[in-house]
Amino acid sequence: MITLADLRAVSLFDRIPDDALSTLIADSEEVTFGNGDRLWPEGAPAEFWWVLIDGSIDLVRRVGREDSVVGRFDVPGRWAGGFQAWDDDGTYLATGVGRTEGRVLRAPAPALRALLAEIPLAGHLVDGLFHTARAIEAGARERQSLVALGTLAAGLAHELNNPAAAAVRAVDSLAQASGSLLQSLSVLANLGISAEQFAALDALRGEFDPLAQRMDGLAAADREDAVTDWLDDHGVERAWVIAPALAAAGADPAWCDRADQILGPAALESGLNWVASAVQMTVLLSEVKESTQRISNLVGAVKSYSQLDRASMQMIDVTEGIDSTLVMLDSRIKGGIEVQRDYAPDLPLIQAVAGELNQVWTNLIDNAIDAMDGQGRLLVATREDGDAVIVEVTDSGAGMPAEVQANAFKPFFTTKDVGTGTGLGLDISRRIVTDRHGGDISIDSIPGRTTLRVRLPMRPTS
Repeated sequence: MITLADLRAVSLFDRIPDDALSTLIADSEEVTFGNGDRLWPEGAPAEFWWVLIDGSIDLVRRVGREDSVVGRFDVPGRWAGGFQAWDDDGTYLATGVGRTEGRVLRAPAPALRALLAEIPLAGHLVDGLFHTARAIEAGARERQSLVALGTLAAGLAHELNNPAAAAVRAVDSLAQASGSLLQSLSVLANLGISAEQFAALDALRGEFDPLAQRMDGLAAADREDAVTDWLDDHGVERAWVIAPALAAAGADPAWCDRADQILGPAALESGLNWVASAVQMTVLLSEVKESTQRISNLVGAVKSYSQLDRASMQMIDVTEGIDSTLVMLDSRIKGGIEVQRDYAPDLPLIQAVAGELNQVWTNLIDNAIDAMDGQGRLLVATREDGDAVIVEVTDSGAGMPAEVQANAFKPFFTTKDVGTGTGLGLDISRRIVTDRHGGDISIDSIPGRTTLRVRLPMRPTS
């Protein structure tokens, strides 16, 4: 049982009245520990204030796949936790593990708050320091989120603009082709061609596959020249308009001879113009379909990426989230970066918060792109490992020196130029993977190959 004399021997409690210390003792308890005993866990709510009375405690943090000692309590009065006395969301920054035998005072956060009320200035200083640090971190994270959002928005606008513009151009051309087709039909009707003639002409049109594999440029130009010459020789005035569409669809002079036999000189130009307009409309409709499908796919990728319509924790397909992230970052990847996917077949679903994992994939892929400086190979791989799923993001950049790897997951650590990084991307990713999903994240790096490896259990441990 911790006594008033025990606390008086600790300088931390100097000048605190006896009645305040007696109240603290009454509201608290003594916890004894030995070598290797785990007192409080990293990342858990800091609802207790732990004060060392005697003995020694190591402060341990999980870095990658290893536990690293980041500090040590070996002087009476050193303390940890109790942050919920100021912030309901306060958590332990490291795990407390006994190094030797000893004792600690474990006080609930409300008891610490009551003690600080006895020393108003100290309470105000601690409260101000804690909230200032939290405000700085929150501001930096908000800035990173805004920068990332701006980058994604700009890339998405660029990706949407291309198919949208293509669809608009195709629709404009489609209106012209439709008008030309109707005009040709009107002329053919006035010329009085028979149903048999029109059916034969339509059969000739049906021989074309306008969406088939195109010829190489030189051969296509030669075919167009041959069709143009044939049309000129047969008195077709708008040969320069009709020939490109017919040649692109597969027409040649022999095909034109067959059309001439069906239509005759009077109806030849209108008949060929009808065929050219019809095959052109087929091509333009295909372009509209492709463009709008691309827009639909992008919208679907955004929906999948943001996970706006899904619950917080559920069974998800990891590869789906990775693919949607790659789509979102496509404008940054284009150019000299080759993307390779190595997804394990039949990868099991895992229980996770999809939107948070997409933030992890964004941070890892974005860092890999920066590391390659616009040129290289990005490999994204997934595989099953026992009761977990492994995701690896590998880049062919210069690699990370040992000192960078050692500090990569620390808050605010960055190797980027001032103004281009907050140093929170990997820290946030680590928190999401380890704290929220019970997994781990590590780095393997040599010059020319750096791999960020994420291990996620299929069901997070509680």
